[in-house]
Amino acid sequence: MNGHAGDGGRARPPAPVPAWQDPSPPPAPPPVSPPAPGVVAKAADPRGHWFMLAVAMLLVAAALVLNGYVTNVVGETHAQAVPTADRPTPEVAKARRDGPVLNLTGGEPSSARPAARTIALTFDDGPDPAWTPQVLDALKKHGAKATFFTVGSKVAKHPELARRIVAEGHELGNHTYAHADLASVPGWRLRLELSLTQKALAGATGLHTTLARPPYSATPEALTVPQWESLKALGAEGYLVVLTDLDTKDWGRPGTGKIVTSSRPARGRGAIVMMHDSGGDRRQTVEAVGLVLEDAARRGYQAVTVSRALGMPSAHSRADGVDRFAGSALNFAQRAAETVTGGLSWVLFAAGALTLARLVFFAVLAWVHARRTRGGRRRKGRAPTWPAPPPVTVIVPAYNEEAGIQATVLSLVETTYQGDLEILVVDDGSTDRTAELAAELGHPRVRVIRRPNGGKPAALNTGLMQARHELVVMVDGDTVFEPATIGNLVRQLADPAVGAVSGNTKVGNRRGMIGRWQHIEYVIGFNLDRRAFELLDCMATVPGAIGAFRRSALLALGGVSTDTLAEDTDLTMALCRAGWRVVYEEKALAWTEAPTSLGQLWKQRYRWCYGTLQAMWKHRRAVLERGPFGRRCLGYLTLFQVLLPLLAPVVDLMALYSTAVGDPLPVVAVWAGFVMVQALTGWYALRLDGERASALWVLPLQQFVYRQLMYLVVIQSLATAVLGVRLRWHTVRREGTFGGPARLTSPLAD
Repeated sequence: MNGHAGDGGRARPPAPVPAWQDPSPPPAPPPVSPPAPGVVAKAADPRGHWFMLAVAMLLVAAALVLNGYVTNVVGETHAQAVPTADRPTPEVAKARRDGPVLNLTGGEPSSARPAARTIALTFDDGPDPAWTPQVLDALKKHGAKATFFTVGSKVAKHPELARRIVAEGHELGNHTYAHADLASVPGWRLRLELSLTQKALAGATGLHTTLARPPYSATPEALTVPQWESLKALGAEGYLVVLTDLDTKDWGRPGTGKIVTSSRPARGRGAIVMMHDSGGDRRQTVEAVGLVLEDAARRGYQAVTVSRALGMPSAHSRADGVDRFAGSALNFAQRAAETVTGGLSWVLFAAGALTLARLVFFAVLAWVHARRTRGGRRRKGRAPTWPAPPPVTVIVPAYNEEAGIQATVLSLVETTYQGDLEILVVDDGSTDRTAELAAELGHPRVRVIRRPNGGKPAALNTGLMQARHELVVMVDGDTVFEPATIGNLVRQLADPAVGAVSGNTKVGNRRGMIGRWQHIEYVIGFNLDRRAFELLDCMATVPGAIGAFRRSALLALGGVSTDTLAEDTDLTMALCRAGWRVVYEEKALAWTEAPTSLGQLWKQRYRWCYGTLQAMWKHRRAVLERGPFGRRCLGYLTLFQVLLPLLAPVVDLMALYSTAVGDPLPVVAVWAGFVMVQALTGWYALRLDGERASALWVLPLQQFVYRQLMYLVVIQSLATAVLGVRLRWHTVRREGTFGGPARLTSPLAD
């Protein structure tokens, strides 16, 4: 059996005495084996996912354009007004006197009329799932046949209705694909409208049609010169153009009686009657169909298709296999585009609502946290105070930090903390003068430890092995502390339930745009959030730049893990899962050097994001454990740090699309609303941190370049993780923001 299955009947050993109650020196940590130098990457950073992302964005763009075309958002057309002084050409004047069916396929135009005592009911703008079946039922009840001039996009959306029309012996006609006004579109658009409709019909029914009716047309007497030109173009494409003798104008809902009266031919003549089975509320039309057929039967009329009324062969012909396949693909693509567009609309609405709710909720929690902490209370009671300042060990892991190591160490030795303090600078195989510069200071509290390069976790573990005190503060080699920072950190550890304390990290180099963007992000996205995380018991990260820990708690976890590139997140999650509280101390200020170029920023955030994904995966079982940490922390990170950033490219694409093809004002209004909410949240966050609100002027600009860089980092990191590539440690070049051996207590760069 597995050795972990039980105790074998033996008594359990007594529980260990907590370190804060144990007067004996802390035990030496177990040896930590660092990874072999150089063996940190299985493969280069992946690249193929950028092609996949580009293809996905092109597919989404295609879906948006296709759906926009179908819904008349892209290439929208309307019926042109008839000129008040319309002077028809001789051809138009003759057509106005001719019959409603025009043959313009040959050299000389000709026309035709239905046979006497014959009516051809025609229905435009369908098929419609609400009204077309009712029209078909009425026709079937009276044994009548009709012609349906279908819109191709609606055939693609409801192919079953087109098949029913054919199965019940009715006739199909081409009414364009997107109900475009053919008199106002260029020739290529006219041909596209007709061709797409034929393919939609072929995909739905396997048939083509030779009948066509332009949208916004009526009787021959209403023909305009532009419409005549479009009719000639239809003829050139081989279509028989079907206008109407009697326009019932049922689209205006004049009343059932007027529709019936308008459909009645005079003196026994044959007629083509125009009605509609889509395009709005068609209840009056449905009611009128039966009455029209009953009236026609009483007067000796027969209701037939247009082809039958003209004594012609069927307008239908079999489509070949290529057209049927292309039509099926078109119909599927249109339905897919509609589904994608509709789904994205709901998803983006939910994402926007979640983002706004998060900003408001976290601002409220931050307000609660600030009131309680500034009132001297913590959420779980007032923390005890140390009877005397306890001894503290500060560990500074450093690799090639010669630009700022002296400023970092001097900020530590010049602390106002009154307790015993040792400072361990662990040089992790630097290739520059980091160790020499730290040793040159010659301060009795500072000890420089050199070790072969093994990574930051290994350097921290070396510091833990060498530390003499139970309370440990960790600080990066590019960070400087305020004089009171160590004391503010340590005072929270007087509560025996607290295992770690996160400090307040601030950006020291803020002069450039990139630095200002990061300053806003640190204050709003990091420090404001940590206030909320403390109240929710789901602190995800005690930053490597500034954090205080219990050495015994870290040793119980086996030291700082080398499993991930986000060792601070991994360590924090492990502490929370072990039952320790992790709190935030706003007064423990640390000034860090942020990347100064987009390339350096990419490297840093790539490592952070990839390491966070590693930590989330490593601690995934926390969601099944008791307590709120796993579900709250991992759920929050999954939703707001992974899923929503993946949607961000689509948000930008839809914003560009909406701006390009429609009214840009709604897009600008939504964008301005989000920025306003962010600005209000940012103002409050800056106020809590004692920062100037004038920094918010860069917030609108943060939506361009910086925001895109952040979500592309998430995509790159996720692709790296999914493909199983082991990311190497990315070193960020130091600029020496805090200078050399000069005391720098408040390195504001504003």
